[in-house]
Amino acid sequence: MTGNSAVGEAAIRAGCQGYFGYPITPQNELTEYMAAHLSRRRGCSFVQAESEIAAINMVYGASLAGVRAMTSSSSPGISLKQEGISYLAACELPAVIVNMSRGGPGLGSISAAQSDYFQATRGGGHGDYRCIVLAPSSVQELADLTHRAFDLADRYQIPVIILGDGMLGQMMEPVEFKHEAPEEPPVRSNALRGAKGRPSRIIKTFTSKPTELEELNWSLFRRYQLIKKEETTCETFLVEDAELIVVAFGIAARIAKGAIKNARTAGLRVGMLRPVTLWPFPAEAVREFAKRTKYFLVFEMNMGQMVEDVRLALEGKGEVFFYGRPGGVIPTPSEVLRVISRHYYQEGLR
Repeated sequence: MTGNSAVGEAAIRAGCQGYFGYPITPQNELTEYMAAHLSRRRGCSFVQAESEIAAINMVYGASLAGVRAMTSSSSPGISLKQEGISYLAACELPAVIVNMSRGGPGLGSISAAQSDYFQATRGGGHGDYRCIVLAPSSVQELADLTHRAFDLADRYQIPVIILGDGMLGQMMEPVEFKHEAPEEPPVRSNALRGAKGRPSRIIKTFTSKPTELEELNWSLFRRYQLIKKEETTCETFLVEDAELIVVAFGIAARIAKGAIKNARTAGLRVGMLRPVTLWPFPAEAVREFAKRTKYFLVFEMNMGQMVEDVRLALEGKGEVFFYGRPGGVIPTPSEVLRVISRHYYQEGLR
């Protein structure tokens, strides 16, 4: 399946009951898939909204009603959803937001890029909030992380972002679905489904009392600290004896892996750390590698965004190099290998 279709099928099997979207390349196939297949489940709703802003607010309403809800878009469309995502975070409502990112800024291009890292990992909208951000690197992982996204959203009552890209969304690979949709997805205990037999329940984002808002923010902060402790995830590749660690995420990690295999063939001791959760970022894993080597090459398809998190994690205890291609230009493994080799030899590692 294509990555876009795999996300749609995985969402249905995860118990998604409401999808609200608006067309934009390169994620249109996901919207198309949900339009064709979500209705096969009783009580599920697909709506093509009149705008991205309307779509995220429909997710907001569906989540208030207690159903598993999601939306998807690509970079400029996600920008339009940011206010609604901030409202979801403030009301402690679960939701899944898929971004098959493309080149920017502005309308940019429809080619795959990774320039939405800051937007996703820093909250994106106004206020002190975070979203869990998952970064798949294959179609199989798109399916697996979609299911995980719904579970994490419900567990922590938080929006979860799946940060893919146009290449992942369009490419076709074998995929195995490991879950079947529940017949009756559970309804959250705090859902607004009528107040008969209980006191009325009000969920709102505005308060005229700064102390109330402060306590909400501290409550969210404590939850974010728990998420950092429990949900941080990364993958390593050929790191046991590595003298140079490449740090890359998503499709860039796929490209880097090919370069690292070729580097190993040439006798260069290079490995890779791939963050699967971009937030929370695997800072502790980066610090552990700094005990073995001080050389890190961050490779991204942008002008340098995750590199800031790597530098923050290292706290000055390592040398950090950066290589990126912004705007939707797709680097090749041989291109990345040249960069690896240059830094490897310049630092006297061989």
